[in-house]
Amino acid sequence: MTVTREPSSAAPRPGRHSAVRSLLRLWPYVRPVRGRLVVGALSAVVASCLGLLIPLTLKWIVDGPVAGRDPSGVWLGGLALLVLGVAEAGLFGVRRMIVAGPLARVEADMRAALYARLQRLPVSFHDRWPSGQLLSRATTDLMLLRIFLSFPLTFLLVNGVTIVVGCVILLQQRWTLGLVLLAPVVPMVVLCSVFEERYARTARKAQDQIGDLTTVVEESVLGIRVIKGFGRHRGQERAFRALSWRLRETELRKAGLLGTLWALIVILPELAIGAALVLGVVEVGDGELSAGTLVAFLSTALALRWPVESIGFLLAITNESATATDRFFEVMDTAEASAGDAVATAPVLAGARVKDAGLRLEGVWFRYPDAPEDAPPVLCGVDLSVRPGETMALVGATGSGKTTLTALVPRLHEPTAGRIVLDGRDITGLSRERLRELVAVAFEEPTLFSASAAENVLMGAPDAGEERLLAALAVAQAEFVHELPQGRRTRLGEQGLSLSGGQRQRLALARAVIGEPRFLVLDDPLSALDVHTEALVEAALREVLATTTALVVAHRPSTVLLADRVALLSRGRIAAVGTHHELLHTHEEYASLMSGPAGPEGGDPR
Repeated sequence: MTVTREPSSAAPRPGRHSAVRSLLRLWPYVRPVRGRLVVGALSAVVASCLGLLIPLTLKWIVDGPVAGRDPSGVWLGGLALLVLGVAEAGLFGVRRMIVAGPLARVEADMRAALYARLQRLPVSFHDRWPSGQLLSRATTDLMLLRIFLSFPLTFLLVNGVTIVVGCVILLQQRWTLGLVLLAPVVPMVVLCSVFEERYARTARKAQDQIGDLTTVVEESVLGIRVIKGFGRHRGQERAFRALSWRLRETELRKAGLLGTLWALIVILPELAIGAALVLGVVEVGDGELSAGTLVAFLSTALALRWPVESIGFLLAITNESATATDRFFEVMDTAEASAGDAVATAPVLAGARVKDAGLRLEGVWFRYPDAPEDAPPVLCGVDLSVRPGETMALVGATGSGKTTLTALVPRLHEPTAGRIVLDGRDITGLSRERLRELVAVAFEEPTLFSASAAENVLMGAPDAGEERLLAALAVAQAEFVHELPQGRRTRLGEQGLSLSGGQRQRLALARAVIGEPRFLVLDDPLSALDVHTEALVEAALREVLATTTALVVAHRPSTVLLADRVALLSRGRIAAVGTHHELLHTHEEYASLMSGPAGPEGGDPR
């Protein structure tokens, strides 16, 4: 069996905006450097206009010194051409130096803003979006926007001014020949308008496919052990090749559109120049036009070739940049979680009554936003109270909603209905920063980062000193870090895959307890430990649990025995609450869960 992937549909697809309307949204990021961009654009405009003086200089040379056989005048004309050429090249070089730094800053600011937004978006957003799509927006798309601001944006202005000034010069030289050269303007405008819409759709498709391809590469790298373990590398290669082929076909369609436009944009002006040349030669032969004027006319027309022919190329990059802008703002426009983030909070215990202290869930319902309409809620009116300093074990069959419930306490998900209260304060009235100072979590599937072992643990309390770090490692029985090649400073590699599952889980537990949190949420934190290590961790963990209010998801009796009381979660509801021994003798489902394989499954498997 091969893992296949359809084009991603995670990203919302709003109605297509015009390229100009999309690109105008970049203004807040461009505004801080607008002065230098304007100076750079003006220097390029002046340089281009200097280039248009060269044909006029040639006219003077041909009709003056050459016709009058004046060698000194020819040398003077040559010097003037040299000065104009050097000035033109110098101004273009100055433009490049002026805008390079500011545009690198714009790209960096946009990337930082995107990363910051990703950190603030709810977990449900990250559940829906493939990581490769986000990665491509943070890298390829932003690089494309920097290129657009550096080159196409400036040269759409520069070439536009150059074409207008050049046409004025042509009409002044010989208005009849000028009209011949301007004849292709109308069909070119029509071609560009038709091209823009088609190319924009194809460019968006290619960018989304790059995101899908990036996702496959990332998943294959992270899951290489599974791929090799099941011998599925050839199937993955086929899936990757299929996606690459789709991208290739889309890029070829882009190239075909651009090639067709470019061919038409090139051939129409060339035909006009050819016609003007024939008419001009006839007029020179009849004595109606000087040779110098014809040379200047044709030189000006040839100088306008690049500004005209580059229109297709500039429009292509502009449309790709517009779709990249849309993709960037699809993330930036995604609403952060509820308004509780912005609420300033007083000390949590201020004004709280003793009876309200601890952790309470009141009528909590939850269903995933992307769940089918006919799917039952994961949690159905959960009422649960954990007293201050108490450890509550949460027990239930697979799919009963335990992990989902624990994710609601630190607001990784938001309840569909009901509320969660910490020491008398609704958690939606706490800033997320304050909430996560109060609540520490350790998940069943631990996530570690490409940092040192100590840095991974200190994520739970960045200001913790050496003493607290060592104490947390001792509680989690994670002293193995001292035996790593560089001790606690040893970098663990991506996701800590150089460690065993039990070692990763112990470091995650150390990260949860180092901050000495008021509330501790543990999702089956000992599942990957052997029996001996589990006993040692439990013995040390009892001291930590004695000083905090804790909610612990448990599957084994040994973990349940850490708790003061047990809550049985069945099909999204609290079915019973009591001590381990009380439920063992009074509740059949609980006894079944504690004595053998998990009972009947129910609810959303997440």
